[in-house]
Amino acid sequence: MNAVLPRFLKSTYRKEPIISALVTIGIVDALIGGLDDSWSLFTFGLGTAGVALVFKLWRMQQRPSLPEEPVAQYYLPPQSSTAPLPVLKVAKKKPRQ
Repeated sequence: MNAVLPRFLKSTYRKEPIISALVTIGIVDALIGGLDDSWSLFTFGLGTAGVALVFKLWRMQQRPSLPEEPVAQYYLPPQSSTAPLPVLKVAKKKPRQ
C-alpha cells in the first residue's frame, strides 16, 4: 500500500472529523446497499456522502483568505553582497616544549 494514502487520510480526519465520518458512513452504506440490491440504502449512502462533500466545499469557500505576507525587510544594502569578503588570517601559535 502506498505510504502517502494513510498520511493523507489521517490529516483529513484531523482537520474535518465530522465531514470525514459522514463521507465514510455514506460510502459504506452505498457499498452495502449496492451489494445487497437494497437500492434505498444505496441511495441513502450516496446522498449522505454527497451532502457531506457539498458541505465541505461550501465551508472551504466560506473561509477567509489568508493575509498577504509582508514584504521582506533586508538588513544589508543590495550592493554589500557583491563586495568580496575579507580573508581571515589566524596567527599560528608555536607549540610549547
